Amino acid sequence: MSQSNYVRKVAIVGATGTVGSLIVDELLKLGKHEVTAITRKDSPAASSIPAGVKIAKVNYDDESTLVDALKGQEVLVITMHTRAPPDTQLKLVRAAAAANVPYVLPNEWGCDMSDEKLAKEILLGNIEIPVRKLVEELGKSSWIGVVTGFWYAYSLGFGKQTYGMEWKTRTWTWFDDGETKMNTITWPQTGRAVGKLLSLPIEPEKEGGPSLSNYKNKFIYVSSFCVTQKDMFASVLRVTGTKESDWKFEYEESAKRYEEAKKQVFSGDQSAFPQLLYSRLWFKDGSGNYEARHGLANDILGLPKEDLDEATKLAIDRAEKGLKYH
Repeated sequence: MSQSNYVRKVAIVGATGTVGSLIVDELLKLGKHEVTAITRKDSPAASSIPAGVKIAKVNYDDESTLVDALKGQEVLVITMHTRAPPDTQLKLVRAAAAANVPYVLPNEWGCDMSDEKLAKEILLGNIEIPVRKLVEELGKSSWIGVVTGFWYAYSLGFGKQTYGMEWKTRTWTWFDDGETKMNTITWPQTGRAVGKLLSLPIEPEKEGGPSLSNYKNKFIYVSSFCVTQKDMFASVLRVTGTKESDWKFEYEESAKRYEEAKKQVFSGDQSAFPQLLYSRLWFKDGSGNYEARHGLANDILGLPKEDLDEATKLAIDRAEKGLKYH
């Protein structure tokens, strides 16, 4: 472990994925860390890992390979698909404890999971909550949950299920009155947030100063925008030059959409999961507006202010191309 007041060695699971690649790029750009990508021995991802990143190949069914890969690391960052085998994170947490890794950033990257009731209602709590609890029970590491909200360009461009826009048919679905605020983030801001977080001193350098240890076993909240559907729609009009009269409007209740999607998911239709997830966060109880409840760490981390219309342009481009993946 580094004897300085800064972490240097960072291991990342999912280094070539959507979130992981953003974090890797930012860490390489900052040039303050030694980055290691944890990959399966048979994974083709190793060939696309950027220069400057070490590679540690592991077998998730052999804990000793995980422990060996994590020895000497100061931070383990876990990024993976929400539908990855649920025991994968638990295996990583146990290995991190055995290797005495001080910090683990679990696979959060989204909603405010500090609300355990909400976490269970969006069907992610039973995966994420045990991970944090295991970190604490083992007592060797501390977790830091990075709450980002949904990805803006992906969500706006995806379709009706998420932020309500169907670009190709020029149809906009208002959820309730369209005035519920939600925190949302751009992809680059996600990478910057983690890079800046891991560049904080481990302990405060002056009384009351920012530090990594301030976030031990806590959530840190970052965002790009806190906007309503009406804000998004106004941005779409500005970016595309369309007028309200060019659009068709539909109106649906978020609570009803949630219940409908829940029935579909529990009957085996996983294609309804995005509607379940987003509809629950559009509830007028403020679930999606974590900024109002917890504040943001944007200023502490020195994150830039971003341009909503620039992010909307990317969303429109994705919608035009029909991109549904991350």
